[in-house]
Amino acid sequence: MEATPTPATGPPAPAARRRPNARGQGERLREEIVAAAMRMLDDLADDEALSLRAVARAVSIAATSVYLHFPDRDALVLAVLRRCHEELVRTGDEADAAQEDPAGRLRARILAQAAWAHEHPGLYKVLHESAVHRRLGMPFKEVLVARTTEAVQRCMDAGIAPRDDAATVAIDLRTAVNGMLSQRINEPDLPWPPAEEQIDRFLTKLVGLPPRAG
Repeated sequence: MEATPTPATGPPAPAARRRPNARGQGERLREEIVAAAMRMLDDLADDEALSLRAVARAVSIAATSVYLHFPDRDALVLAVLRRCHEELVRTGDEADAAQEDPAGRLRARILAQAAWAHEHPGLYKVLHESAVHRRLGMPFKEVLVARTTEAVQRCMDAGIAPRDDAATVAIDLRTAVNGMLSQRINEPDLPWPPAEEQIDRFLTKLVGLPPRAG
């Protein structure tokens, strides 16, 4: 019986080229990369430990695809920190809008930001301790400072807090709150009092709001 001839084997066919992203898909991939980096940074609590290759694996893409959107790790970390800041502003705005009197609005804003830090300690740590801040700067943080200053000014205008320079008082308040939250994250085993009680003391001592009953 005559053997069936074996087909000649030539060079392997070239791999199919990746199709260009459809309209809007490139931005969607960028959002997926930022979201994956946010989750990883919240676990790592250290941007220096973040790897672009690890982020690519988490999104199931080639590492080169990350570089199409972010030239280096600092650029990706900065995008994550911008997103964190946007969440903090939105969280504070929503809490503020749910209250009526100026003191309640300021207090709700600060408590909402503290709750976000408690829920995302790794991200909060990176947001305030990352060297990216020193290398690239974070001018977008000015929005949160402005919101706090406006809230303090409303308390002064309403006669609930003594007249002073609202910007200076807001910086003092933010320094106290951020320091308290950072210490709680870095030294969780200390016998911390309830965060709400500390924040109320800051509002009384630094802003001049009347002590809360009880």
